[in-house]
Amino acid sequence: MLRVLLTRRWILLTLLFVVLILVMGRLGLWQYHRYEQTKRSNHRISLAIHAKPVPIQTLTHPGAKIPGSLRYRPVTATGHYDAAHEFVVRRRTNANGDQGFFLVTPLITADGDAVLVNRGWIAPADDTAAFPAVPKTPTGTVTLTGRFQLDETSRLSGIRDVGGLPARQFMLINSTQQAKKLAEPVLSGYLELVRTSPPLTKGESAEQVGAPGSDTSGTDMAVVGQGVHLPYAIQWWLFALMVPVGWWILLRQDLKERRKKAAAAAAAPPRPAAEDEPAPGAETAART
Repeated sequence: MLRVLLTRRWILLTLLFVVLILVMGRLGLWQYHRYEQTKRSNHRISLAIHAKPVPIQTLTHPGAKIPGSLRYRPVTATGHYDAAHEFVVRRRTNANGDQGFFLVTPLITADGDAVLVNRGWIAPADDTAAFPAVPKTPTGTVTLTGRFQLDETSRLSGIRDVGGLPARQFMLINSTQQAKKLAEPVLSGYLELVRTSPPLTKGESAEQVGAPGSDTSGTDMAVVGQGVHLPYAIQWWLFALMVPVGWWILLRQDLKERRKKAAAAAAAPPRPAAEDEPAPGAETAART
């Protein structure tokens, strides 16, 4: 066996198998770290979602940098809608995967601040460049309850913020972007609508964005990969454990074939010795 293992072929094969074990083990660790990261993120989201609602002004102010830990916190806001500055956000999907728009309407609070409110998903118009048909905007004073969300950026969302869009159409929900168009100071982040008091009429309702992990969530990226990374990690580690088994099977097969060849060579009858050929002219001399 040692002579076989020291051959060039088996030295290269063994090195290849060692590299495969190291690579698969590393991939398993990477998937496990992703699983741990996702689990921590989901735990944080769960704590945020089940927290007691607080006025949105206690979490943010104009120009504030909001930590990610505040995302999905239940918040409330009271004021009146500014329908004149209502806009839509392009390329958003609903629970069925249909592409359309998010309808965003600023809410002007009693303090004079503006809060961007994502009222939900709406279907596109036949002409994608045209402003879509939107639900009526509630009038009078309303009290909203929803999930607090961070300002969308291309870096965080992966959505390219292209310019040259039709009027009142944007790619991102971003308070800094909208602050240039509103007279009131705009609170950083936005409110993802869950409930309204007084209740919305049918003509005022858009299709709401679902909570994280729900079947109706069309945009949440925080729980992508939930329940996937740990099985992948185990799968890679099982592959790594199978590599030595494969190496041993190949080695045994190689040894078996070599033994067969050696046994066949030993069992073969010896070749008869060649008879001496008569010297040239010997046959002629004998006849004379």
